[in-house]
Amino acid sequence: MKFRLIAQHHSIFFPGVLGFLQVQWLRCQLTDEYVWTNAEGHIESNNSYRDAVLQFDNSGNSALLSDSITFLVVASKVDMRKFVEGPVDRLQCDIHRYSKGMSRVRWPSLGGTGHDIWFTCTLRHTAGLFNITSFLRVTTATTMSAHQPDFFSWLTIGVKEKISASAVMVLMTRSPSVRVGLQKETTLHCQFAVDHKVPHLTVEWHFQRRGGRRTKLFSYSSRSGQTEGSGVAVKGIAEGDASLTVPITKVSSEGSYVCSVRVPPLNGSVDIALHIIEPPDVSLTTKEEQIPSIVCEANGFYPLDVEIDLFKETSSGQRPEKLGNILHSSHLQHHDNTHSVAAFIRLRPSPQDSGCAIYSCRVSHVSLQGLYIHKSIIGPGCWTWIHLTLPGLVCLIFLIIFIAVTRRRYF
Repeated sequence: MKFRLIAQHHSIFFPGVLGFLQVQWLRCQLTDEYVWTNAEGHIESNNSYRDAVLQFDNSGNSALLSDSITFLVVASKVDMRKFVEGPVDRLQCDIHRYSKGMSRVRWPSLGGTGHDIWFTCTLRHTAGLFNITSFLRVTTATTMSAHQPDFFSWLTIGVKEKISASAVMVLMTRSPSVRVGLQKETTLHCQFAVDHKVPHLTVEWHFQRRGGRRTKLFSYSSRSGQTEGSGVAVKGIAEGDASLTVPITKVSSEGSYVCSVRVPPLNGSVDIALHIIEPPDVSLTTKEEQIPSIVCEANGFYPLDVEIDLFKETSSGQRPEKLGNILHSSHLQHHDNTHSVAAFIRLRPSPQDSGCAIYSCRVSHVSLQGLYIHKSIIGPGCWTWIHLTLPGLVCLIFLIIFIAVTRRRYF
């Protein structure tokens, strides 16, 4: 759900590529959760999705939309708006309840109690520029049982409820999805901010391949000063930078990377998807065998899916004809897990194949981002005609120029 841009007497500024934009509130979706114990003593839950508004203002002010659930976020040392970039109409806002379980640890900053109610607010850029999650603390006079998880004491939110909250911790990434080639070095961005000097902070990175086990890549504890693994600059953590550098990439580097930051009683994380994308090396050749053939090869690409089309042109100005009788070789997997495949057409003796023709190859792959790789060659019939006729030398020059022009004209 996207929020709307409005201009009234209260102004909130989002620094971005369009400068400072005046925004007063964001339309969000609240995932409300109701938890209970059934007759068998098992915990069950039910989610409902409700419209809500995120309003940045003073706690004593009225809600801008009086007929909606309003989260009135007051000023604090931590502000999710500082991390927003780009046009704000590309944002998606989601609010969820957050459970501390049995923990009654008090949030260390001013006003924190062991009975605070918590929410998370996540802003996602629809073009994948960033994900920002902010922890919202709601102070309440409700007393929670020391023997039950906090979700049994969650407050019921009315249809027109106004909830005053303060943001105390932000965790974000500017690389929620990363594409990188083989044998490259890349950095996965993870940044955080807390509203007080943290006495106990834990940062961890985990990695999981599709269908594989989750493994720990890095961990750091400010309390013990101990570090395990590598890839994160410990000095940067003090400034809120927990970014991970992935060294020389392989196909096995592809998967989900999770950056976790724990400041008791909160534990936040951001997921980053790393995709290995390697473009094909394309060649188009003629094989002079008993039955000549035109062969287009795509070598060293990843992931597996690739499309190869062959075209034939027999006269100037004619649109190339896409050939349908194409054969394909089996996929070959190399030691680095990249792939190769060939598409070819046999030139059987016939009136259509005996003359002069230009053959072209078009290869599409996810690494090319909607573009194609094109190759063109002169058919074997053309070389016979060139060698046996005096005008053939002139025609050869024409064909070379013609190939260069038609590749731009038709593809």
